[in-house]
Amino acid sequence: MTRTALAPKFTGAGTIEFADHEYPDPGPGQLLLAVQANALCGTDRHQYYDGSSVVPGHEAAGTVLQTGDGTTTPVGTRGAVFLMDFCGECRSCKYDATNQCLAKRADMGFTQDGGYGPYELVHESNFFPITDDIEIGNATMLLDVMGTSSHALGRAALVRQDVESVYIAGAGPIGLGLTVMSKLKYDVPVYISDFSRWRLEFAESFGAIPLLADDLTAAGHPDLAFDASGKESARRAALDILSPRGALICVGHGESVTLDVSGDLISPERAVLGSEYFRYDEMPGNLALLQDHQELIGRVISHRFPVADIAEAFRLFMAGETGKVVVTQDGAS
Repeated sequence: MTRTALAPKFTGAGTIEFADHEYPDPGPGQLLLAVQANALCGTDRHQYYDGSSVVPGHEAAGTVLQTGDGTTTPVGTRGAVFLMDFCGECRSCKYDATNQCLAKRADMGFTQDGGYGPYELVHESNFFPITDDIEIGNATMLLDVMGTSSHALGRAALVRQDVESVYIAGAGPIGLGLTVMSKLKYDVPVYISDFSRWRLEFAESFGAIPLLADDLTAAGHPDLAFDASGKESARRAALDILSPRGALICVGHGESVTLDVSGDLISPERAVLGSEYFRYDEMPGNLALLQDHQELIGRVISHRFPVADIAEAFRLFMAGETGKVVVTQDGAS
């Protein structure tokens, strides 16, 4: 059977309307969630302006409402939804590299209904249960803010361990996540740049040293640089100040970067790495970190809106003067 409920419909050109949407019962291996929170992401920009055939939202948290055959998760379990509906059987998945699944069933919120609606149908395998001490809005921090950032830090650790300073290009939500996670991991200066003074001041409240994007001289020669902007100019500027044996980790999708292989890589033995989302098996460690630092990490959320005000939430978020923005709902029944 199916149930019908009002859900946000992204029609394009920055317009969000509410319309009836059908949600089927969970099939074998599936869970039906009552969504309670979903964080906005810069990646939603494309659906916001171009429209979407599915209900967007890929940073969702909620409560299990109904279970399908073959599942073991009890009704009433609270948790967060891993973006990538990984197959669990391919070479990558068997190595636990679930962010590189070779046979994904879906990307939640992009190719299948996501978490801006009142319900979300997920496979049990990409649902991550949380503990009772985690506030449901803060549970969304386990995803892009903590998960993507901690994975990028792990990628950097593959090539550089003696870290004395960190530089981050871009003080949006991912840049803020990298700031918080870097400060928790390393007791070193963390520099961050952006063109938005509001974002720089917000990042400074988490212990970052703010820099205007057109003047990075104060950063010196950081050992690790993270690009959360997706801009070619930002990547090039990061490479230009990176120390010998340093690593540039590209986290933000977007533009390209041109390398002088001898000057940028071989002679200084630098590395340029990509970092895509994170692995499902990283979530338990991040949950433990969230339990220990929930007040700090939860502060990355600068605004919360009821889902009825999702249009205003997006308007403010796209204006660039917010941290993470979360839309909430009481949960469906």
